[in-house]
Amino acid sequence: MVNPFIALVVLVEGLRDRLVDDERGATAVEYGLLVALIAAVIVGAVVFLGSDLRAMFTDVLRALPGGH
Repeated sequence: MVNPFIALVVLVEGLRDRLVDDERGATAVEYGLLVALIAAVIVGAVVFLGSDLRAMFTDVLRALPGGH
């Protein structure tokens, strides 16, 4: 009969080895940070350039046929 404590230790060591060697989670976190950084840059650009962008799109709309 296998000692339950030894079985538990072997199970925990196996799980630890799998988690230490698994880098998929780290890659997902890195991609998440990149997406967050890109989103922050886009939001900052829109806030910083918002009025200029609105004026530019208004000018383009007025230049199109049927524009107001």
